Amino acid sequence: MKAIPSTLFKSGALAISLAGAPLLATTPAQRPQAPIVTIDSGRIDGTTADGGVSAYLGIPYAAPPVRDLRWRDPRPVEPWSGIFHADRFGPQCVQPQRGITTNQYSGAEVTSEDCLYLNVWTRPSLKQAPVIVFLHGGGFFIGAGSMPLYAGDGIARQGAVMVNLNYRLGALGFLAHPDLSKESPHHSSGDYGFLDQIAALRWVHRNIARFGGDPDKVTIVGQSAGSMSVLALQASPLARGLFQRAVGMSGAIIGSAGPMTMRSLADAEREGKKFETLMKASDIAGLRAIPADRLVVPRRPDSPAIGPIEDGYVLPDSIESIFAHGKQNDVPLMLGFARDETLGGFGAISGLDDYRAGAAARFGDRAPAFLALYPASSDQEAQMQARLADRDQVMVAAMAAWAEAQVAHGHAPVYSYMFARPHSYTPGVAIPDIDPATAGAYHTSEVPFWLGTLDSFNRFRTTRDWTRADRDFSAAMTESLVAFARTGNPDTARFQWPAFDPRHPRLLELGAQARRGDWPDQRKLAFFQNAPVKGEPSPKTRD
Repeated sequence: MKAIPSTLFKSGALAISLAGAPLLATTPAQRPQAPIVTIDSGRIDGTTADGGVSAYLGIPYAAPPVRDLRWRDPRPVEPWSGIFHADRFGPQCVQPQRGITTNQYSGAEVTSEDCLYLNVWTRPSLKQAPVIVFLHGGGFFIGAGSMPLYAGDGIARQGAVMVNLNYRLGALGFLAHPDLSKESPHHSSGDYGFLDQIAALRWVHRNIARFGGDPDKVTIVGQSAGSMSVLALQASPLARGLFQRAVGMSGAIIGSAGPMTMRSLADAEREGKKFETLMKASDIAGLRAIPADRLVVPRRPDSPAIGPIEDGYVLPDSIESIFAHGKQNDVPLMLGFARDETLGGFGAISGLDDYRAGAAARFGDRAPAFLALYPASSDQEAQMQARLADRDQVMVAAMAAWAEAQVAHGHAPVYSYMFARPHSYTPGVAIPDIDPATAGAYHTSEVPFWLGTLDSFNRFRTTRDWTRADRDFSAAMTESLVAFARTGNPDTARFQWPAFDPRHPRLLELGAQARRGDWPDQRKLAFFQNAPVKGEPSPKTRD
């Protein structure tokens, strides 16, 4: 060991700043170091992955949002001297922990309020390559860039630079409060997680050329809550010029359809006061003094509603109004959904009587119109129609509204897909909460195909028996995503995409093969787009 003053190094999963302490060798012995790169905050090295990929993990893109910086805009990173060893992921943002039976498990579940880190995968040969910035899902209360499902080496091997990141979650990422709005220079509060994403995109704009990426060819990609984030960034004036293409996978908050409601600042501030009472605090100083792990509260119907809002700053107006006035970031868009996804909005439907009662409870005097669109005459049909309606209401109607808004009020093209390829499950292996015979193409099931991370499902338990056809199809999907990042058009020799036309909406169905097909019935989608429903579907994830 040799001493290097003011060197930043990683101990375990935490970044620690030391002055005059010995530099510890933390790079895993089995992996050679990646080349040293100089970014705007100092020099970093990384590690290597298979296929000649260099991985730079756990790079700080903003100052730790702790103590007085809790519930403030992200601040710049303090520069360091010496070399920062970017050879392991930074901690996840504070969140409820998930067990080994889920594919959101990474094997090193370290959480901290000090969590604003990003990861870069590249290859030394890449120059002015397209850049894909991936925003993880998880309902804005769980998730991290360190989760194996979101790894970027598959993207890098296909010729693009991949970046993913952590952003603040739950109350730490989306708490609005009247006193926070008063102390804010822009008189708003709440969307700190979105501000983190924007800070990461600014980091990419400043630094990605040093990793072989083109800062003027950035594509933002998100799944579930990450897809909702992509839509919010497309609508936000603060993100203007920071990306040139956008991809949304199963998630949008626009109009009356979608998986959650976008509240106003005033409504969210009232929920923030409820949270203050729940935490037995008397003011913001009291809330800032509470340990971060105690701010993680169960998501129950009686809990304060905390999530993305129309804060007046990140989102100066409703998303639908921003698009209606042509003020969105007008970039090529690719979006889609999974054929069999459902978030359980109807609850448990045992038969026809449950189905009709559920329709009456959710839609009131509109129930007859709903039942005409989704008719059922048997218990089995009732269960099937409930799942189909839940998919259309929570996912498809909102994704269609997003596509329609871009086509109506923008100039850049839209391409769309339906993922319809069930996973290949390992025979005879019991999988908690999943019946392989009925799971189908469920929510988030397309992500490992797009990112080339099929093997992440078997990292901690053997549940998938991927075939050569699965791997070939995943490679073709990744190639199409990279083509879109490079040119704004996802066409490849294998995939030919129809442009979205709301008069006769067509999509690319990604099933056993890739083929063109129709969007679901527009009359059904209009039912959910044009009027609110009673209650909100409970946010859930599968697998």
